[in-house]
Amino acid sequence: MPDTVPPTACFSSRDKTMAQRWARWQPGPPRLPGEDAAGKAFSLDSLDPGDKPFSAGNKAEDKAAVEALAIELDALQNLFYADRRHKLLVVLQGTDTSGKDGTIRGVFGRMSALGVHAVGWKAPTETELAHDYLWRIHQQVPQAGDITVFNRSHYEDVLVPVVNGWITPAQHQQRLAHINDFERMLSETGTIVLKFLLHIGFDEQRERLQERLDDPAKHWKFSMGDIEVRKQWAGYRRAYDTLLGATHTPWAPWTIVPANSKTHRNLMIATVLRQVLQNLNLRYPTGDAALEHFTVK
Repeated sequence: MPDTVPPTACFSSRDKTMAQRWARWQPGPPRLPGEDAAGKAFSLDSLDPGDKPFSAGNKAEDKAAVEALAIELDALQNLFYADRRHKLLVVLQGTDTSGKDGTIRGVFGRMSALGVHAVGWKAPTETELAHDYLWRIHQQVPQAGDITVFNRSHYEDVLVPVVNGWITPAQHQQRLAHINDFERMLSETGTIVLKFLLHIGFDEQRERLQERLDDPAKHWKFSMGDIEVRKQWAGYRRAYDTLLGATHTPWAPWTIVPANSKTHRNLMIATVLRQVLQNLNLRYPTGDAALEHFTVK
């Protein structure tokens, strides 16, 4: 086994069934920037957000599998933290109500807070706007041994400004190129960039927004701005299709998660995450040889 696994080698599985399922939920084979996609351009409409490709067949079994995976992931994260040869950036991207918060609780909640950090991205502050748009992102990427989870991400900068017409098509393409270069730099310096797009349907979003209105305990999560953004659903879909096609690279590929089912969402993300961590050949550091025969008195 090699001493250090290159980040790009993490996004595969020796299990043929797992590999096929995973590949089915990616926007085609990973491509180098500027490389033409074979065949028709990718569209999220080709994937059903209600599908459950990683399901055992019923909700109870899937919930039990998520619980078992949480225990495995806790052990792997402890080993990842001790190993300190790698850094892991998990990107959770998706529309309002797609389940980013729920994924953090359901998949990462059992892990030690010592080595796992969640970052929730909001509209940039005045100070952040005074810098380039990736400046604030770079400050939050993980250090060696850490797992950082982005709730939204730098991809907001090729979504919101595009849909609202705040940047030109040329600037849009420029930003996509910047992001590819940024993620390649992270990968080449030891960061695994694991990106998930939480894919829910238009009707599912309506139900979840209504739930927030109906439950007083969830009113704090509701904003009239969510309704205005919902009116731009088609524009955001087009922007997502573009970014998925342009930034699905060998060093930072996308996994699209059908997320109408919250249980299946957690199951699929936890399964892929376990595979990536297992691919790293993690190990505990070698102890000090001088301690081999030392006895505490």
